[in-house]
Amino acid sequence: MHRRRQPVIPICLPTKDFKLITSEDLRQLPFFADLDPAGREELALVAADVCLNAGDWLIQEGDTAAFFVLLEGRLEVRKETAGAEHVINTYLPGEAFGEVPLLLGSGAVASLRAQQNSRVMRLEATDFHALMARSDAVASRVLRNMTRRVGDLQRLAVETPQTVTLLIGSRAEPDCSGLRDFLARNQVAFRWLDPEEPALAALIPLEVTHLPQPVVVLPGGAVLTRPSLRELAAQVGLQVHPQRSEYDVVILGGGPAGLAAAVYGASEGLCTLLVEKHAPGGQAGTSSRIENYLGFPTGLSGDDLSARALRQARRFGAEVVTTREAVAVTPSGTPGKGCHVVTLDGNGEDGGERLEARTVIVSTGVEWRPLPLAGARALSGRGVWYGAARTEAPGTRGKDVYLIGGGNSAGQAAMHFSGYAERVSLLIRGPSLEASMSQYLIAQLSGKANVRVCLNCEVVALHGDTHLTGLTVRHNTPHAQEEQIETDALFVFIGADARTDWLPGALARDERGYVLTGTAVPAGDWPLKRDPLLLETSVPGIFAAGDVRHESIKRVASGVGEGSMAVALVHHYLGLQQQG
Repeated sequence: MHRRRQPVIPICLPTKDFKLITSEDLRQLPFFADLDPAGREELALVAADVCLNAGDWLIQEGDTAAFFVLLEGRLEVRKETAGAEHVINTYLPGEAFGEVPLLLGSGAVASLRAQQNSRVMRLEATDFHALMARSDAVASRVLRNMTRRVGDLQRLAVETPQTVTLLIGSRAEPDCSGLRDFLARNQVAFRWLDPEEPALAALIPLEVTHLPQPVVVLPGGAVLTRPSLRELAAQVGLQVHPQRSEYDVVILGGGPAGLAAAVYGASEGLCTLLVEKHAPGGQAGTSSRIENYLGFPTGLSGDDLSARALRQARRFGAEVVTTREAVAVTPSGTPGKGCHVVTLDGNGEDGGERLEARTVIVSTGVEWRPLPLAGARALSGRGVWYGAARTEAPGTRGKDVYLIGGGNSAGQAAMHFSGYAERVSLLIRGPSLEASMSQYLIAQLSGKANVRVCLNCEVVALHGDTHLTGLTVRHNTPHAQEEQIETDALFVFIGADARTDWLPGALARDERGYVLTGTAVPAGDWPLKRDPLLLETSVPGIFAAGDVRHESIKRVASGVGEGSMAVALVHHYLGLQQQG
């Protein structure tokens, strides 16, 4: 099986023909000409000497920033703008760069790649700031470079033509909202034009006004009428078909666990495929703000975290297929040996693709539990929403919005909607939030003047024929009362369930459909002499990670941990296969 290996950037080691950076080397660079001898000596001691082969990346956009001076060779500066990558500059020996993100406190703002064999001096952030403090002359040169480069980036942003997809459709049309959510969560630049908004209707191209909506106008001028998600995905450049017929590991589901498995699987040399039916990130991708994720003290949105992980997985060589899902997994004929067969959904020309997988990781997560009320299905997407589609937030501007649920997802959504809606009401069946929501969210909600938490109450009826117009809320107090409420926006967070009925019968699940792994696998369901590995299911070589797994911890961090752990166990399993 082919395995992808990423080139390793070597730190130059001393040989009889090569010396590490010295104070004399620095003295000959005009950039450090005014630095005192002691400063050059100190700089030579802390600087890394990085050697690159032609085609190697020195740093990629978004990476942790550093300061560089090119000693030998030639580097090109690449920047992604308007969905395309552009070469915006070239660095020659003696030039210094990397100061912009260090002074702005951001990740790298561009990617740097060697056009020929090159040698670069690298300074970490603390050493760079110490250099700035030591020499006014060096600091002045750095600031001049920064001013020039910021101006170059501004000109690039202005001069680069924006290739934006147009989506034309009514807010009240569920198909349109589905397309909006799909484009947004897959990081596709688009503009939505609502014919019911006069200011936006005037911008709709005349030639598509008569077509059935929703209509998508691609940057090249092609027009799609009421496209399926798969058709749209293919047209906007997303991968919808696997490139191979056999993989070391096929990951089913692109939530935090699946994305982590894709990153670690591909980075460790496994031929890796991730299959996601909607958009990478899963339910976590819809979170407006995750503030308790390790390493991000100011928090980050779910779609930002998902986009970073997706770029990381692709950078290591993982294939990521969207708008597809597995409809069957056929275990290998001999337990612990051979390949499993994964069948993807198909229609028309797809016909259902069959893939051979040495291992499978099931990370399909869970699906929102539907509201058990009359009319809920008909009103879904027409005022009743499951989860917090961020594309719907602007539509709540100036309105009274209601949310059902007391978990972190509901709390994060309430915080997000509070920036748009006139009032956000969180309806909780229980007597308090403490049992189901993190304390930091409870504290934040209490500080929002336009957010109210309604305890001991539940929605008992929905009103509206073609669109939600109101609710009936029962207050479960000693004097139980029902209240009629007018609203056209209800967001539901009443829990989620695992949908695993499509998995093979040999794969053991609990009474709620969650996949049993490790010690939870019944002894009678396990076919081998050895015990199942920690995240291994009752079918050897098929693993489960994340929310779909029995007794998993429903947190983003734990999902990431299980996804990475699953890859380690995949390696262990493949090693056992090789031993016979």
